[in-house]
Amino acid sequence: MSHEPWEGQTAVLAGAAVAGRRAAAWVRSLPAPPLPVPVGDWLAGELPAAIETAMASLDPEECDHTAPHGRAVDGTGGADTGTVTPLAAVPVVLAEADWLAPDQQARLLAVASAVTGAVRLIAHDPGTAILHGLLARVCAVLDHAARPDGVAWAPAETGGYAVAQKFEHRF
Repeated sequence: MSHEPWEGQTAVLAGAAVAGRRAAAWVRSLPAPPLPVPVGDWLAGELPAAIETAMASLDPEECDHTAPHGRAVDGTGGADTGTVTPLAAVPVVLAEADWLAPDQQARLLAVASAVTGAVRLIAHDPGTAILHGLLARVCAVLDHAARPDGVAWAPAETGGYAVAQKFEHRF
């Protein structure tokens, strides 16, 4: 498949790649486990590499389409199975990362979800994702989840975690 680039496509895809690099850097910055465990190596290596690769590989030409004989073909959005598989494993593997604070775990889930969502947006409808700002909004969620100034956590008297700062809710 070949198409003319949509207006702003180059900038939007470049912005997605930058958001992916920032998110990967944040994942790499997470604390290591107190003792070496396989999931610690995975969090420091394979997962951030998958995040960075997926966001840098987004390709509107790899979208859903119909093959010459009428068969529907699912697009990849530019990310191959080897890249997407570690992202899909995050919800399962996270239970083993018990040295991370709940905030860090929740943000890891959000990062994996945002990256997977970006890939699916480009695979399913790249024109809408690019022209209507959907990919840019997913990248904003990715940046928010991977921000270096996450919620500060402090040990609570009960041995769990407690939020160390106040939250203000406005309705």
